[in-house]
Amino acid sequence: MTHDPSSGFELPNFKIPHSEKIEWMIETRGWAVEIEPGCTYSIGFPEAFGFPDVAVLGMKPSGASSVLELVAEQLGAGVEIPLDTVVSGLFDGGLRSVFVTIDVESTSDRFATARAWRRGIEPTMVQLIWPDRNGWLPYESGADDEVRAAQPLIGRIPND
Repeated sequence: MTHDPSSGFELPNFKIPHSEKIEWMIETRGWAVEIEPGCTYSIGFPEAFGFPDVAVLGMKPSGASSVLELVAEQLGAGVEIPLDTVVSGLFDGGLRSVFVTIDVESTSDRFATARAWRRGIEPTMVQLIWPDRNGWLPYESGADDEVRAAQPLIGRIPND
């Protein structure tokens, strides 16, 4: 334990290996959240919900974690989320989004923690593509340039 002189009590040692933190999250809620530069993603959705792990790119980690929690709640409630098809209802105001399949083998620079947790087996992943404030998805011609730049598409763009 470490001592916090301003409080007068001992704090627990939070320096545990990252892999143990991931295991703890999965053991306590069935899945984990991992943050990489520019990307926040789930680990354990296939086991918990029978749905691929979800990556959210270009969103602040706190917001992306909240979105992953929302997706987990929907999946846990039995909602069937289609892949590679534009859907409405996940975001307020009926804004559209899409869960697109990611070819994980072509993204060797991403998802290292998911690969490690799965002991080198490629994870099954989808990218949640989220809309700009006007409802445009980043691959659509009306999309906000900042949202388009912040949210690189690593999944396959659906045929609307």
